[in-house]
Amino acid sequence: MPKTRVLSVVDDDASVREATGRLIKSFGFTVEIFGSGEEFLRFGSLCITSCLVLDMQMPGMSGLQLQSHLVAAGYRIPIIFITAHPDERTRARALEAGAVDFLTKPFAGEALLSGIRSALKLSDGVTQPW
Repeated sequence: MPKTRVLSVVDDDASVREATGRLIKSFGFTVEIFGSGEEFLRFGSLCITSCLVLDMQMPGMSGLQLQSHLVAAGYRIPIIFITAHPDERTRARALEAGAVDFLTKPFAGEALLSGIRSALKLSDGVTQPW
């Protein structure tokens, strides 16, 4: 039996995270949503998340800071960044650090689904530290 793929959405904008969560559910995935990077880390979803849809700019821990934290801790969760403030230098940093995709809000559902498919090809469902 195939493992259930859990996708986590982290965005400080409630309307964006709810809409993104509904969109991902419509693709047939299980979704968990979080209002901050700190909340994501506290909830303990690291070990079950197959793909992380992560806002770039948030109060407290930014998306890049969460990505750096995960990499430093040895977690290899594929990340799709989403942002309302695209910046080529930030995009390049995120992709160089291992992000799978970088989407500008508002993004098309097909663009997100394409990123998810790419992310899940990288993810074997195990995001334990190396």
